[in-house]
Amino acid sequence: MHLSKRAAAEFFGTFWLVFGGCGSAVLAAAYPTLGIGFAGVSLAFGLTVLTMAFAIGHISGCHLNPAVSIGLVVGKRFPARELPAYIGAQVIGAIAGSGVLYLIASGKPGFSLAGGFASNGYAEHSPNGYSLLACVVAEVVLTAFFLIVILGATDERAPKGFAPIAIGLALTLIHLIGIPVTNTSVNPARSTGPALFVGGWALQQLWLFWVAPIAGAILGGLISDTLFATPQPPIREQMATK
Repeated sequence: MHLSKRAAAEFFGTFWLVFGGCGSAVLAAAYPTLGIGFAGVSLAFGLTVLTMAFAIGHISGCHLNPAVSIGLVVGKRFPARELPAYIGAQVIGAIAGSGVLYLIASGKPGFSLAGGFASNGYAEHSPNGYSLLACVVAEVVLTAFFLIVILGATDERAPKGFAPIAIGLALTLIHLIGIPVTNTSVNPARSTGPALFVGGWALQQLWLFWVAPIAGAILGGLISDTLFATPQPPIREQMATK
C-alpha cells in the first residue's frame, strides 16, 4: 500500500490513542463518584492500541508512536526511509486529537488547563513528585520493554492473531506503573499534543518525553534484534497476517 495511505492510517490511529487515552484522563478519571481513576485511564490507553491494531494494523503496522517506529527500525522490522512520513503523521494526529479533546473539555464551566490536560512531567510536575532521574529511568525502561513486547508479539514464530491483545495489555501495564511517575509517556507524539495546549512548563519539560522514550525504544530494539530475532518481513506485513 502507498506510503501516503499508511501515513493517513497512522494519523487516525494516533488521533484515537490521544483522544481516547488522554480523554479518559481529562474527562473521566476524577469524575464525581464514578471516576475511573488510574486503572481506568491505563485500560483506556491499552484499548486504543488494541482496537486500532485490529483496525489499521494490516495497513500501517499500527505504530502510533515515533519511538516505536524508531525502535522497529533498530530491530530491522521497518525501513528508515519511511520514518519521516510516519513520525509526521503521528505527531499531527496527536495534536489533532488533543485539539478535539480541548474543544470538548473546555465546554464545561470551570475547565482550566492548570490541571495539566494529561501532560507529562517530572519533578514538581510529576503526579507524585518523582525526580528527573527517576522519570528518565522509568520512561527508558518502560519503552524498552514495550518494544520487546511489540517485536516479540509480531514475530512470525509467535502465536497468530494475538499480537494486538499482547501489545494493548502491555501498554495498559505500562500505564499502571508509570502514571504516578510521569503521567506515562513512552510516546513522544502523545506527549507533544497536550503540551502544545498547556504551554509553559509542559513545553519546557517536553524534551524528556522525546529523549527518554526514543532511547528506550532503541534499547528495546537492540535487545530484540541481538538476542531474539530471525530474518522476517517488515512489521506492517506481518500485522496483516496476525
